[in-house]
Amino acid sequence: MTATAVPHSDWTDPQWRADALDWVTRALARTGRHVTGPAEPRVRPWSLVWRVPTDAGDVWFKANSSGTSYEAALLAALARLGPGRVLDPIAVDVGRGWSLLPHGGPTLREVAGGDLARWAGVLSEYAELQRITAASVDELLALGVPDHRPEALPALFAELLDDREALLLGSPDGLTAETHGRLRALLPDYAGRCRWLAESGIPSSIQHDDLHDGNVFVAAHGHRFFDWGDASVAHPFGSLLVTVRSIAHTTGRDQADAALRRLRDAYLEPWTDRCDRGTLRELAEVAAGVTMVSRALSWRRALAIAGPGRAEYAAAVPGWLGELLVVEPG
Repeated sequence: MTATAVPHSDWTDPQWRADALDWVTRALARTGRHVTGPAEPRVRPWSLVWRVPTDAGDVWFKANSSGTSYEAALLAALARLGPGRVLDPIAVDVGRGWSLLPHGGPTLREVAGGDLARWAGVLSEYAELQRITAASVDELLALGVPDHRPEALPALFAELLDDREALLLGSPDGLTAETHGRLRALLPDYAGRCRWLAESGIPSSIQHDDLHDGNVFVAAHGHRFFDWGDASVAHPFGSLLVTVRSIAHTTGRDQADAALRRLRDAYLEPWTDRCDRGTLRELAEVAAGVTMVSRALSWRRALAIAGPGRAEYAAAVPGWLGELLVVEPG
């Protein structure tokens, strides 16, 4: 029987750690490498990461919780579908949500996170990865990647509004009854925006949902995208929501700054065979608003665990839904 991903509370269990280290050791041995020291852990409610020293440099082991365990299978699929755009896993255990990756080198944040000229190239490369994987969305969905396509989001939004616990309804960090009511009233318009995106001619694809300079490796030729635990199959342009906000924060610019709009256009350029540039810009704006629900769903999925660490991040779910009202029509 295939083992399944476990809650983060089990990651401290000595037997679990011994099993994981044995898996890492055996995977490395198949490539002629050997562990040379203790692993350095980093724990989040949704994942455990070990930095593992070897005789050929550091490697990275990641264990996902049940809510994000699909990442291991997704990594393997992306390495095959878009070679050179992600790290090639040394090993994955799809059932347990485990992955072992080589060291990816410096991140964009470490090298030039505020370099807008470099970001233009990064976004163009990322768009090409999305275009390549658009033909394989059925495969990605079968691997367990969440379905956040425009056709699916209205029902997911309505279901999320019924989840009082996730919304922290009535608590200091959660939605107020008034905000909750406004979000319910927004459902018909939200469904209309999703319908327009679905009918736009831009196919759904992989959507990273947390693409910032800390999740991009700088390679000798191009860039490698990693940390796909928030990813979904969705309208591709939704990626711009987090990316533009992150670049604006890093550079101290307003999101409406002309330089950031030029980055948006660099991302959209590969899609000009589908729509004219004006329509692409409109789609990007609508997709960013729609994707706020996707962000809330991603956080709820990541926090579908027990334990004290969850509380630190729980406000992200109602927080992203509250952001949706900022773009409320009228």
